[in-house]
Formats: sequence, structure tokens, C-alpha cells
Amino acid sequence: MKFTKQDFIFFFVSGIIIHVVDIGVDFWVASKYFYEGQYFGGILILCFRGLSSIVIQLFSYEWFKNDWENSVPEKLIFLVHLFHYGIFVRYWFAFKYGCQAVFKQNNNGDVSEIDCPNFIHKQAIDIMTDISMLKVFKTFLETTSQLCVQIYMLTEHDTNSFCQYAAIIMSLCGISFSTVDYQISLRKSLPDKDEFRVLPKLVHLVYKLLTITSWILSISLITLLSVRSSVFLLLLLWSCGFCWTLKQHTTFCKSKVMEYLYRTVVGMVLIFTFFNIKGKKTKVCISIYYTTHTLITPGILFVYLFWKPSITKEKYFIIVGILTILSLVLGIIFLIIYYRHFHPTAYSRHQTCSDEVDRVAVAERVEVGRFQNFIMR
Repeated sequence: MKFTKQDFIFFFVSGIIIHVVDIGVDFWVASKYFYEGQYFGGILILCFRGLSSIVIQLFSYEWFKNDWENSVPEKLIFLVHLFHYGIFVRYWFAFKYGCQAVFKQNNNGDVSEIDCPNFIHKQAIDIMTDISMLKVFKTFLETTSQLCVQIYMLTEHDTNSFCQYAAIIMSLCGISFSTVDYQISLRKSLPDKDEFRVLPKLVHLVYKLLTITSWILSISLITLLSVRSSVFLLLLLWSCGFCWTLKQHTTFCKSKVMEYLYRTVVGMVLIFTFFNIKGKKTKVCISIYYTTHTLITPGILFVYLFWKPSITKEKYFIIVGILTILSLVLGIIFLIIYYRHFHPTAYSRHQTCSDEVDRVAVAERVEVGRFQNFIMR
């Protein structure tokens, strides 16, 4: 495990800037909807923002209690998360441990066990991975839902705003980047995973970007056709994802209540992209998942085409239809390329022997091996 200067600069600087900018964009979009009299859209944007923030604070609070039982007062942790500042505290710890890992001298002289380079690097990677996981939760609870609302409002009200188009494109890229960012953090936190190099990152990014774009456009089309049908489809897909997590008997959280909340959130993630919650080979599962999406997406287009023939003359249907199919086909191609050539298929065994420092480091966090239980694809 190595936490480099590039990791520190990219993760901390870009992470905190993107988080703050995202908050500002959400309120700007909501205020724009209210100003234009589209109150329903503005309320939905704020509701998705609030829901994701609450869920993130709950998970962050639970992880702080588990990881820092004897070092941080629980009342202080509770107050911080009550006022929704938990993620900023985590960024502070990321900055602290990142500085120690990057700038601390790599020597094993007269330093204590907790000051050894291996332990410090592990702390930095652990906090980085926790934040990446929270960002994934936020992305699929908030950004994807807001994106569907924005596309729906854009087409329903027939507006041509460059800012809205730019916001949609940035949101799609942000969703894809969050999955890649999490994959990078996860690769670093799991000792049996190879380093995520530049070319695999790009292929993974493109595959996620295209498949998620195709699916969000499909959901937007069926929402235009019938809001009830869209809600029913999303609930059905969420139910399937939730049942799959139940079958996998996940053990991500210590609390049963938080474990069911985790499964609920994973079900939301599975609506938009594949998420492997166990460190197992998932060739069959991922094949079924994307085969289902490949069948549903053209089905939505045909239903839209024949249910309301007059709408086929509108420019939005032609553009969205082409983008949906093209994104789906190219996304599946990049998915196949990634899994055939770049995804690690062999899992090396954990080392059976370790030095004293390694054993101390593992002992400190053995109860907190959340990311040893699953892999995000």
C-alpha cells in the first residue's frame, strides 16, 4: 500500500473542490427552477440533495464510531454529523494522514509502531477509500436522480439553455468519475489487487460513462411517456437489486439497521450500474445485468415510438433515441474490452507471514475490514 503525492494532490484537492462546487451547482439549479416557476423540479432537486446528505452522514457517523472509538468523543462526532459536516471532517483527516504519508521520512528508526510508514500509508488509504465510498452513495442517491429530473424538465418544457446542457454533461462525467475514483481507492486498499493503470482507467471510465448515459436517457424517455410507469420500473429494479443483496448476506456494517440501509442504497446503485458487493467472480451476474439493460432499453424506445406516434417528429426523441442506442452499443463494447483485457481475474492469496509492524497495523483495523468483503466492478 502506497499513498503517493499524486494521490494526495488529486484526491484531496480535486475532491474537496468538486464537493463544494457540487453543493453550489445544486442550489443554483434549484433556484433557477424556482425563478422560472418550475417549483416541482426545484423541490425535487433539493429533496434529493437532502436525502443523500442524510444517508452519507449516517454512514459516516457509524464508521467514525467503529473506527475511532477511543480517540474522538462520540458526542462531538454526533454534533458534527448532525450539522452535516461529517464529510468535511473526513477530508480533514484525509489531509492530515495524507501529509504524514507523503512527507514523512520512510525510515524505521526509533519510531513507534503507529508512526511507521506502513501504518501511516494504510491510514491515508483507508480514509480515502471511505470518502470514495460515500461519494458513490451520494452519486447514485443524488446526482443520478437529479440528472433524470433535469433531462425531464429540459424536454418537457422545451427549453434551450446552454447552462442546462452543460450541467447535464458535467453530471454524467461526474457520475463516471466517481466510479473510477472508487475503483482506484479500492485497488489501493486491497492487497491482492493490481495497480489501476492509466489505460484501464480510461476504458473503465468510458464503459461506465456510456452505459450509465444510455440508461439515464432511457429512464428520462419513459418518464416523459408516463411518470407512473417510470416510478414502477425503478421500484421493480430496486426490489431486484435489494433482494440480490439479501441473498448475498452482506456483512458491511456492524449494526443490523445500518446493514439494511446499506443494502437499500446498493439497490439504488444497481438501478444505474453494476455493483459487486462480494469479492467473487461475477461473470454470470454482470452478464445477466447488462443483458437485461440491453433488452429493456430498446423496449422503452419502441414503446415510446408506438404509444405516442406524434412525438416521434420532435427533435428530442430523434436525438435522445440515437444517443441512447449508440451509448448502449459502445458501452457494451468497452465493457467487454475492459473485462477481457484489463480487469484482474486472478486473486492472489493473502500473505501468510508478516513482520511485527504489519501484524500491529492489521490488528488495529481488523474489525474494520469493510472493503475486504466486496469489490466494485
